[in-house]
Amino acid sequence: MKNFSRILKYLGEKKGNIILYFIFNLLSILFSLASLAMLAPFLQLLFGKEKLTDVQPVFEWSATGLMTALKFQLSRLISDNGPVYALAAICITIIISIFLKNLFLYMAYRVLAPMRNYVMTKLRAELYSKILVLPIGFFTEQRKGDIISRMSNDVNEVEWSVMAALEALIKEPLTIFIILVSLIFLSPTLSLFLLVLLPATGFIIGRVSRTLKKQSGTAQEQQGLLLSVLDETLGGLRVIKAFNAEKILSNKFFGINKNLNHIRNMMNFRRDLASPMSEFLGVMVLTAILWFGGRLVLNGSAGLEADGFITYIVFFTQIINPAKSFSNAIYNVQRGSAAVERIEAILMAPVKVEDSLGAKELKSFERNIEFRNVSFAYEDAIILDDINLVIEKGKTVALVGSSGSGKSTLADLVPRFHDVTKGELLIDGVNIKEYTVHSIRKQLSIVTQEPILFNDTIAGNIALGSPESAIAEIEQAAKVANAHNFITQKEEGYSTNIGDRGGKLSGGERQRLTIARALLKNPPILILDEATSSLDTESERLVQDAIDNMMQHRTSIVIAHRLSTIRHADEIIVLQKGKIVERGNHEQLIHQNGFYKRLVDMQEVK
Repeated sequence: MKNFSRILKYLGEKKGNIILYFIFNLLSILFSLASLAMLAPFLQLLFGKEKLTDVQPVFEWSATGLMTALKFQLSRLISDNGPVYALAAICITIIISIFLKNLFLYMAYRVLAPMRNYVMTKLRAELYSKILVLPIGFFTEQRKGDIISRMSNDVNEVEWSVMAALEALIKEPLTIFIILVSLIFLSPTLSLFLLVLLPATGFIIGRVSRTLKKQSGTAQEQQGLLLSVLDETLGGLRVIKAFNAEKILSNKFFGINKNLNHIRNMMNFRRDLASPMSEFLGVMVLTAILWFGGRLVLNGSAGLEADGFITYIVFFTQIINPAKSFSNAIYNVQRGSAAVERIEAILMAPVKVEDSLGAKELKSFERNIEFRNVSFAYEDAIILDDINLVIEKGKTVALVGSSGSGKSTLADLVPRFHDVTKGELLIDGVNIKEYTVHSIRKQLSIVTQEPILFNDTIAGNIALGSPESAIAEIEQAAKVANAHNFITQKEEGYSTNIGDRGGKLSGGERQRLTIARALLKNPPILILDEATSSLDTESERLVQDAIDNMMQHRTSIVIAHRLSTIRHADEIIVLQKGKIVERGNHEQLIHQNGFYKRLVDMQEVK
C-alpha cells in the first residue's frame, strides 16, 4: 500500500464522502440480505412444507431464535389474511427492499464519482506542477515521449485500474464481511469449514495475479518508447524523408508496437482469468458446503433446520459475485501499481533548485554579477572549473569556445537553471541563493538560438512574461524588434495563431517575436544564445538590428557562435574544457594570437 500513499492522502481529504459511501453500501447490502432472509421460510410455510406457528416463541438472539421469530410473524400474516394476501405482501416487501437496495447503491455511486474525479484532478495537477519546478537537468536524461506517457497513459491507467477498483475495494470486502458474519451467525460449524476454504482460494488468485505488476510496468515503458519515436518522427520528418529513412523509423516503431501488443495480450489473458477462476473456485466451495452442510442437516448435527440451511446457501451465493469483483479489483490494482510507481518517480524527484528559508526578493539590479571560484559538475563530470568573472552593469560580455566548453552552462547559472557545485555566484554582492528564484528571473530575459514559441496568438506569445501588458505596449515591443510590419500584414494581425511551435512563421519572424517578448518584459539583464546563426542574410540583418536595439543600456551575456557579432563586446571570455583560457576585448585577443585568433581565422576562411 506504500505505492498508493499519495492516492490515500487525496482520499483522506474527502473523509465525508468516504463515510457516506460506506453507509450507503452498508444499507444497500442489508436491504439485499433482508429480502433474501425471509424468502426460504415463507415459501416453506406458504406451500405447506412446514406447519404454521401459532404460539409466539420466547425470543433468543441466535440463528434459531431469529428464524423462529420470523416464522411466527410470517405464520400470522398467512393465517390472518390468507395465503394470497400474504404472498402479495411478501412480493411487495421484496420489491421495496430491492428498490431501497438499488437506491442506496446509486447514492453510493453518486458519492464515489466526484471522489474519483477529485483524486485524478489532484494527481494530474500535482504532476504538471512538479514538471514545471524540476530542474532542466532532469529532462536531459528523460525521453520527452516517456514524460508525456507518464502524464497521459500512466495517469489514465491509474484512473481505469486503481480508481475504478476503488469501488470494489471498499464495497466488496464490506459485502463479503457482512455475509460472512451472517453465515457465522446462522451456523458456526459450517462457517468454520468455510473459513478454511476461502483463504485457500484467495491464495490461488493471488499467485496468478502476482506477475501483473511487472508486466504492466514493462508495458508502460514500451508505451513511453512508442511516444518517443512518434515525437522524434514528427519533429524530424524533413530529415527522415530526405534520407529515405522511413523504413528505419517504421521498423523501430513496429518492433516496439509488436512487443507492446504481446505484453498487453499476456496481461489481458491473466487479468481475464480472474473472473472465471474466482467463479469456478466459488462454486467449488459452494458444492463442498452443500455436501458437508447437507450431511450435517440430514444427521441433525448442524444446529440448523432445512429452511435455515437453504437460507445459508442463498446467502453464500451472494458472496460469489462480490468475490469475483474483488479478485478483478486486485488484478487491476496490480496493473495500476506499476503506473503509480512511474508517476511517483517524477513526483518524488528532488528539486535541486529551490528557494532557501528566508529568501529575499531581488528588487532591482544595481552593480554587477560575479562568478567567484565557481565550479559545476554533473554526475561526476566537471563542466565548469574555477571560474572567476565579474560582469558590470550595462556591459556586454561574450562567451566563446568550442562545443562542450561550458558556455551555455555558465549562462544557465545566472537564472538558476542549475546551482553551482562549488564557489559562489553573486548579484550585487549577495549570493544568488539568498534571493528567491522568481525574483531573479524577473530581472532577466533570454533569447535562445532556437525560437521557443507556443500554439497561441502573436500577442499571447509576446506577452508571455508580461500578461498584464496593454496591446499598445505589445505593439511597441514588436516595433523595436522589427516585427510590427510582418505582423500587421497577417490577416488577423496580433490575433493570428502561429501554430505549434510557431510553425506558421518563418525562422526570422519567429526569432523577432522572441526578441519582442524579451523587450516587453524590459529586464536589466539579457542572456542571448546567438539568435542569428541559423537565419538567411536578410532575416539575420533584421534580427541583428533588433538585438542591437534590445541590448542598449542593458547588461548582456552573449553566447557567441558567429564571432563577427561580438566584435564590440566589452569583454570576450574564451572557454575551453570548462576553464577560462583567454579574456579581453576583440583587439586584445587578436593580438594574443591564441585560441580566439584561431577561431576567428577559421570562420573568416569559411
